Amino acid sequence: MKVSIITVVYNSENFIVKDAINSVRSQDYQDIEYIVIDGASTNGTLEILKENQDSIDILVSEPDKGIYDAINKGINLATGDIIGILNSDDMYLNDKVISRVVEEFKTKNVDSTYADLVYVDPVNTDIIERHWISGEYKENLFKSGWMPPHPTFFVKKEIYKKYGVFNTELRSAADYELMLRFIHVNKISISYIPEIIVKMRSGGYSGQSLSHRLFANREDRRAWEINNVKPSFFTLFLKPLRKIPQYFKKPTI
Repeated sequence: MKVSIITVVYNSENFIVKDAINSVRSQDYQDIEYIVIDGASTNGTLEILKENQDSIDILVSEPDKGIYDAINKGINLATGDIIGILNSDDMYLNDKVISRVVEEFKTKNVDSTYADLVYVDPVNTDIIERHWISGEYKENLFKSGWMPPHPTFFVKKEIYKKYGVFNTELRSAADYELMLRFIHVNKISISYIPEIIVKMRSGGYSGQSLSHRLFANREDRRAWEINNVKPSFFTLFLKPLRKIPQYFKKPTI
């Protein structure tokens, strides 16, 4: 099975070479297509990408309408059977991640799979700040505020063709809306890998301040409305509350 990995970048020169590109380049799985979509960076990012072009199969650098528009470009260009998204400042835990993901697809014969991740210090990525243990998915679990960590979510390209790509009208919840649409609404088959496979730098938009969290909450509500489904009364309050235990689980990796 061919795996397409998409990384979207914009002025990401600080981390992209050391972590994202090397993370993909080091994988022991051979059939990987690496796609990098650059939003016409104004610093040294494009030069770094070109210096590492031997590790990149498709490189696009042009203005876009935001991160999800850029990801959609990558999905449309992807020729793999499976698609994964790796943020520009994140990294796979080790060189066996993609092999493990493909094994899960083959043995479980599913449309998608997901796993666990750790949030790490932006500078010292050996310091773990949060441990996101996803747990097994059960029907209607989204109504309890659950969602899988998007950087660990791999899905067959045929699912994007059937159910659509990211909704670019949403600024912070497009990944939540897409997974809600795929898993909760259209009930694609899904499997859980109970392992950490991604190290993600902390500092996401929705957690930066109370105003950002409130904005993210409104976008989460729109995600349900767009799909013509209703959350439970406490769903959107439980979603951020589910993060609290993550700060008390510090695995050794």
